[in-house]
Amino acid sequence: MAISHLQIGETKNKGRGVFTKKTIKAETVIETSPVIVMSAADRKLLDQTLLHDYIFEWQPDGVEMCCMALGWVPLYNHSYQSNCEYCMNYDDKTIYIQAIRDIKAGEELTINYNGTWNDETKVWFDAE
Repeated sequence: MAISHLQIGETKNKGRGVFTKKTIKAETVIETSPVIVMSAADRKLLDQTLLHDYIFEWQPDGVEMCCMALGWVPLYNHSYQSNCEYCMNYDDKTIYIQAIRDIKAGEELTINYNGTWNDETKVWFDAE
């Protein structure tokens, strides 16, 4: 479930993204979404499709799998200095998005695809 003042909008260079119509305070959980968990073998197949860009690594107890988040989670764009972070809840099979700082109305909500909000390791589309 997502907070009610989110909207999907077009970005300048990244296609669609998630935006807020109202200010969001730091540490607010913005969205909690169920995930579909898939095996490492499924991941190899997904990597051959457009869905590669929308899946997350899912590694409970070090077991390498992947997941597809439902809801708006796949539409949060990447930033190396993101204003949100995503967290896995392996027991509930959910991902939640949380603000790491205050976010102004009209601002795009971003996550760092590396998993940590300020990790500047090049992601796959910048490494090429």
